[in-house]
Amino acid sequence: MKTSDVAMLDEPKIHEPTADAVVEPAIEGRPRPTAVGIKDAKIYIDGKFYAEADARVSVFDHGLLYGDGIFEGIRFYNGRVFRLGEHLERLWDSARSICLEIPMTKQNMTEAVLETIRQNHLRGGYIRLIVTRGIGNLGLNPKQCKTPSVIIIAAAIALYHENMYRKGLTVVTVATRRCSPGALNPAVKSLNYLNNVMARIEADLAEADEALMLNDAGNVAECTADNIFIIKRGQIVTPPVTAGALRGITRSVVFEIAAELGFKTLKADITRHDVFAADECFLTGTAAEIIPVVNVDGRSIGNGKPGPITTRIMARFREMTRETGTPIFEQD
Repeated sequence: MKTSDVAMLDEPKIHEPTADAVVEPAIEGRPRPTAVGIKDAKIYIDGKFYAEADARVSVFDHGLLYGDGIFEGIRFYNGRVFRLGEHLERLWDSARSICLEIPMTKQNMTEAVLETIRQNHLRGGYIRLIVTRGIGNLGLNPKQCKTPSVIIIAAAIALYHENMYRKGLTVVTVATRRCSPGALNPAVKSLNYLNNVMARIEADLAEADEALMLNDAGNVAECTADNIFIIKRGQIVTPPVTAGALRGITRSVVFEIAAELGFKTLKADITRHDVFAADECFLTGTAAEIIPVVNVDGRSIGNGKPGPITTRIMARFREMTRETGTPIFEQD
C-alpha cells in the first residue's frame, strides 16, 4: 500500500461485537409496483408536481441528448433527510465545475426536496435530485440551452436486499477503467454514467453483486456506485480522491464514525492485492449505505463473513440515520 496524504498510524483497540450481532438495512429492498415504488407518486419538475405517468422532459434536453447535467442521491429516514446540506454543497460544486447555473437558491432547493417528500407522504426513502442543462437544439454547444431544469424524484427502494447486509457482497474486478480526472473528473456527479454502466454490465455478466474499478495506474478507484474501504490489522483504508474515488457523503460519515469509535483511517492508493489480503472490506454510498464485502475475484475476504469493525460501523451508521437529519415535517 502506498500512502498518499497521511502517514501509517498505530493500530486501535478493537472491541468485537457479540457473535449474534445483526445489522439491518435502514430501508427495505423489496420490489414495489411502480418505477419509484410509490403508489400515486408525485414528481417535481421545475416548480410543479406531476403524476408519475405525466412526468416528462423534452427530447431536446441536453441531459437526455448528451448526459449534460448533474445529480445527487439523498436518503431520508424516520422523517429526517440525512446530510441534506452536504449533498446540496456537492451539487453546487458540481454545477460550478461544469459552468451550470442552478436556477434556484439552496434554501429554495431544500424546501423543494422536503416538499417532494411531503407530497409523497413518506418518512423514509430515497431522493434523486437532478439538474439538467435544459432544452437546446441538437448541437453540442450548451449556450443553446437557456434555462436549466430541476427534477426531484422520491422513491421507496433500496439498492441491495436486506440479506446482503448480513451475508456480504461478492465483487469482481472489471476491465472497464474509472474515468481519469483529466477526462471527466469523478468529483463531478455527472449524468454521464456510461463508464459506470459498462462496469455494471461486466459485473452482471460475471454474476457478481458489484464491480471493482481500477484507474489507469492499476490502483483501486471505487465500485460502480460506491466507495470502497479495506481494513487491515485494525486500520481502515480507502483510496484518495486523486485515485478516481468520489468524495462520497457516506464515505465522510465513515471517517466520523471511525474517529468516534477510536479507529484510525488512512487515505491511500491500494491495489487488488491489498484488497485480497484485507481482514475486512466494505462499500459505502448513499443508496448502498454501508455494506460488507466477503469475496473479491474468488478470494474470501478475512473469514468470508462481515467483520467486527465493519459491523460496528454499520450499527453506528444506522443509529445516526435514525437520530439526525433535516426534519421533513414541522413536528419533527
